[in-house]
Amino acid sequence: MRICFYQRLAISLVAVFMLVMIACFYSTNELQKLTQQEAAQKLHIGLAEHLVRDNPLLKEGVYDYAALGNLFHTLMILGPSFEFYYLDPQGKILTYSAEPGKVKAESVNIAPIKSLIGDNQNFPIEGDDPRQLGRQKIFSAAPVFNDDKLQGYLYVIIGGERYDSILANLKNSQSMREIALFLVVGLLLLLAALLVIFKYFTSPLQRLSDDMDKVREADFHREQLPRDLAVWNKNSYNEVDRLGCAFTDMLTHINKQFDQLSQIDSQRRTLLADLSHDLRTPLSSLQGYIETLAINDDTLSVKDRKHFIDVSLKNAKNLKHLIDQIFELAYLEGGQVTLHQEPFPLGELLHDVAAKFALDAQGKNIQISVIPNDCEYHVFADIGKLERVLTNLIANAIRHTPEFGKIDLAVAIHDEKLRVDIRDTGVGISAKEIAYIFDARYQASNTKTDACSHAGLGLAICRKLMTLLNSDLKVESQLGKGTCFSFELTLVNSNALTH
Repeated sequence: MRICFYQRLAISLVAVFMLVMIACFYSTNELQKLTQQEAAQKLHIGLAEHLVRDNPLLKEGVYDYAALGNLFHTLMILGPSFEFYYLDPQGKILTYSAEPGKVKAESVNIAPIKSLIGDNQNFPIEGDDPRQLGRQKIFSAAPVFNDDKLQGYLYVIIGGERYDSILANLKNSQSMREIALFLVVGLLLLLAALLVIFKYFTSPLQRLSDDMDKVREADFHREQLPRDLAVWNKNSYNEVDRLGCAFTDMLTHINKQFDQLSQIDSQRRTLLADLSHDLRTPLSSLQGYIETLAINDDTLSVKDRKHFIDVSLKNAKNLKHLIDQIFELAYLEGGQVTLHQEPFPLGELLHDVAAKFALDAQGKNIQISVIPNDCEYHVFADIGKLERVLTNLIANAIRHTPEFGKIDLAVAIHDEKLRVDIRDTGVGISAKEIAYIFDARYQASNTKTDACSHAGLGLAICRKLMTLLNSDLKVESQLGKGTCFSFELTLVNSNALTH
């Protein structure tokens, strides 16, 4: 059987409470008993001495034990809480006043008597009870001399058998039972109050534990959870409330990660399917032309053979280009890229990249300009990664810009950063497609075809490269008016370069 936290706490509380109550009752009873005995012994400590000094039978020594017994009987009538015994110097009981068979002992230990007579201050001092073997009681004692010779001791038990009997009857009386009942009821009410308080403080923990069990049974899927989960107060001073809020936030975060993983897995499957199709097309074409060459090599003319070889080479280049992009994107998403950042002049890089596309731009009568032409800014970045981004963006701009268009590589300082804009006068991108152009495999409706096959991975690679460079690739575009891709770089001042 499972025992919850509150039940374990309640059982422990009851057990500890009972042990503490028993210990307190026992210790209080013992302390009260010792206090009463010490007070009674101190009050009557001189009783035996006064009897010895004032009574003629004891003052000059004892010779008539019968008369002494009658004296003891008379004294017991006057003081029923006392018992009187006369002992010899070794502690043997010589005479007393009691009914036959009441006195069980023949002697008492003399050591406590000597301790009391010797002015011992460690009260109470207990001696043997002649009426019950093995029991100790407080007493008063005094020596009895005969011409300076110790003849014996007067031994007086304080609180004798009749006193104990009356005290026991009082303890069993109705009033004492009522007091005991009142005390027990009060303690039980205190225990009940403590259990209620414990229940109040542990109930949030029980609710949190129940919620965790429900979440575990639902396999951590929020849509499968029941609607009766507890609502926790984030601003509460109760630690359990804050713990419940943390658990709820963690559950929300886990479900969000589950959704992201599902979405990523779906995108991965779609990407693999699309890439498989893109790879299959040039591969099938390449295989077909090579098989044709292999089968009809003797019957093909030189012109046809050259044509087949050229088409095969083009398909092989397209295939290599696609595979290179797939591997590059995989490395970027896997975080397996090492940066080599250093300060360098941005103007030289922009002019070099523009010169690389000069022939392609001339073929379409497109003008590529660096603004300003004398760009003397220095930036801190990975020059290889930045060149890859610029190459991809300019290639896209040339492909989507009609003849006699224009492409500007503009540089300007913006909020202590260096902003780079790649602007073209091309066909532009519709507003509803701008949000998706950085997704892998997405190709806008205005995509232009050329001699090279494109898988829609270029802009996704560019954005991930700029993220590695602690920047963000942004885009602005209007249909029919052109597109502007922009990003910001860390500017290096001239003082840093001289140092």
